[in-house]
Amino acid sequence: MAAAVAVIAAAVAVAGTSPASAAPARGPRDAVRQGLERLVDEDRFPAALAAVTGRDGRTHHYTAGVADTRTGARVPVDGQIRAGSNTKTFTATVVLQLVGEGKVDLDAYVERYLPNLLRGEGVDGREITVRQLLQHTSGLPNYTAFMLDDVFGEGRHTYYQPRHLIDVALAHKADFAPGEGWAYSNTNYVVAGLLIEKITGRPLAEQITKRVIDRIGLRHTYFPGVGDENIREAHPKGYAALPGGLKDVTELDLSWGWAAGQLISTPGDLNRFFSALVGGELLAPAQLAQMRTTVATPADSGWLPGTGYGLGLSSTPLSCGGVAWGHGGDTPGFHSVPGVTDDGRAATVVVTANTPPTPQGYEHSDALLDTALCKR
Repeated sequence: MAAAVAVIAAAVAVAGTSPASAAPARGPRDAVRQGLERLVDEDRFPAALAAVTGRDGRTHHYTAGVADTRTGARVPVDGQIRAGSNTKTFTATVVLQLVGEGKVDLDAYVERYLPNLLRGEGVDGREITVRQLLQHTSGLPNYTAFMLDDVFGEGRHTYYQPRHLIDVALAHKADFAPGEGWAYSNTNYVVAGLLIEKITGRPLAEQITKRVIDRIGLRHTYFPGVGDENIREAHPKGYAALPGGLKDVTELDLSWGWAAGQLISTPGDLNRFFSALVGGELLAPAQLAQMRTTVATPADSGWLPGTGYGLGLSSTPLSCGGVAWGHGGDTPGFHSVPGVTDDGRAATVVVTANTPPTPQGYEHSDALLDTALCKR
């Protein structure tokens, strides 16, 4: 472990100002670079990446650390990462597009579209609305709370059907009655993915690709195919920080994330996606307004203080005023924090360990998003 940290500390780099489509050059030391160096040197993340887009549309790409602790390879600029729960915002966008097309009613019960799917202790699809799924106010238990040991162990290379994920959740009682609380649950978005497939008659991956990825030209974002355990383009490796050191968990079957967390993207593409979404390129005004209507997240939820959660989109207060609209994603090997402002700024910060090597690691990476949006 000590040798790996020494290699990481020796490999800090930055890529400077460039149009998003151009090869970046080295740039001056600034607050974002300093923040990335801190994440590598002090918090011991193997690598950190950032993309910062100004109001003028120009993007600064940054990297720090190493892509591979064994070889010391450089971190690819705007490298691909597992985007984790940022996938939820893509899924919510497709559902809201279907709302705009008159094919889904946000306040209809899930039972209308997926009869008999949700039945369990305190769970009834005749009482849970589509809105409550997207807003995490359904009370559905979170299946990943009961699968983490498996997906980091023997189940790491197992393919999971979406219905199996729901079965895991329904083996446990509801967290609360629908609409009576707020609790983050990946189960909500697996149900939303099944709803998309039922309404469109097409695979979820195809709908996200056609309706979002291709529509706004996300060149390095994709939904992995069945059985695809790799990251296709240049990428840093992802690690789990375990008691014995860092474990490479880059290669795995993330089917257990599906509509809640399976996408692969880059910091630059996440900037583009959230900017296009908040800028009205993907949803009609009525549906975007619904998405941006938030409820407070509980103090013990793990979200930053003051965070509101809408329909697959969160709002977080900024130190310079206003809020950052985004989501965030945690998945084996990667922690990503994107955010955009209403006046056109965007930033995404990524670290390549899904469990922080130091207790303050995630606090520092999340704070760097505020720095990127407020202090440039």
